[in-house]
Amino acid sequence: MDPQDKAHGVSLITKNTYAMILAGGRGSRLHQLTDWRAKPAVPFAGKFRIIDFVLSNCVNSGIRRIGVATQYKAHSLLLHIQLGWSFLNGKFNEFIYLLPAQQWMQETWYEGTADAVYQNLDILRDTHPEYVLILAGDHVYKMDYGKLLAFHVEKNADMTVACIEVPVNDAKEFGVMGVNDESRVITFTEKPANPPSIPGKPELALASMGIYVFNTKFLCDQLIRDAKDTHSSHDFGKDIIPHLMASGYRVFAQSFEDSCVREEGGNSYWRDVGTIDSYWEGNMELTKVVPDLNMYDKKWPIWTYQEQLPPAKFVRGEGDSCGMAISSLVSGGCIISGATVARSLLYSNVKVRSFSTVVDSVLLPNVEVGRNVKIRRAVVDKNCIIPEGLIVGYDREEDSRRFHVSANGITLVTPDMLGQNMGRIQSTRN
Repeated sequence: MDPQDKAHGVSLITKNTYAMILAGGRGSRLHQLTDWRAKPAVPFAGKFRIIDFVLSNCVNSGIRRIGVATQYKAHSLLLHIQLGWSFLNGKFNEFIYLLPAQQWMQETWYEGTADAVYQNLDILRDTHPEYVLILAGDHVYKMDYGKLLAFHVEKNADMTVACIEVPVNDAKEFGVMGVNDESRVITFTEKPANPPSIPGKPELALASMGIYVFNTKFLCDQLIRDAKDTHSSHDFGKDIIPHLMASGYRVFAQSFEDSCVREEGGNSYWRDVGTIDSYWEGNMELTKVVPDLNMYDKKWPIWTYQEQLPPAKFVRGEGDSCGMAISSLVSGGCIISGATVARSLLYSNVKVRSFSTVVDSVLLPNVEVGRNVKIRRAVVDKNCIIPEGLIVGYDREEDSRRFHVSANGITLVTPDMLGQNMGRIQSTRN
């Protein structure tokens, strides 16, 4: 097929697709970082939120009809989408619908991933899409959904699952599948205790990314059937896919390697930043000279809401102290006054004062760091005011009494923790 004809065909497919983003989860493994926000609303990479990546993938792929199903503490997520994603043009049938659980079908909240789509079937049908793309709103990656949709059409599939190779030890948290030479799924197990490995690759398993493609009518029929099943947990991985497999439907898997967006010769990038350790690591990767996640790619930009802020500022502090940042990402509105920042990410409006050091750390928006503070290997939540002289990340036993310390020794600091431990902090300083 002529490349232009092929591109036109993909464009027609994406134009006839409705994307449903499931963004209602808390992300409990992030502990207090999600006490007041859903996981998709957690800031990432200096100026974005996690949901910006899946939304950007949709827009860049040509999918401009999007629903976002929300549930857990969704205010900051809803506000972010309203402020940052209002540029889609309704005159051209482009939109992002915000879909909190409204009990259209039944008097319950969303009870599973499949139920979240089922409860919005009427809204979905009103848009008359030919295809439905189901997406998770809490992963960080760059992917051309048009290639996935084209694969689905080419295979004449009833359902297509995007998949990725993961270490066998990590596969316990995923749906794990086996495929034949034609990429048809022949086995599927949700979160197995002993994940089967890929033939010839004993250290790897083939895992579902939680990304699914359906023909609209077929999806509606399956969701209605599943909703009537009193024994179902109404989940795609636990219920829908096993039923389709048992019933002989055509379920195919496409490798993420075939649809990911990356630099020529570069590595594919997909991260589940669902723990404090993986969240810290994902941010730290971006301080490398050439990280796998290219945020400077003008061909596949990451869109977001951005406040109108002044440039970052580096100034001398008291005496000879010099404000500097080394191998770091520093966002707009930040002021580093006579302090040193190394291998760290400073989100918007962070202030770091004289004689302080911030090393290997992530400081979320509006953090204020007082004088003579030392922070290392930490995640500091939004709006924290770090008092003068506080030391974080140097004494694990002391940090564990005041804050949350992860398995790998990353210290999470939140405003609530600081407030509850102010007396202990003051006595330690004195």
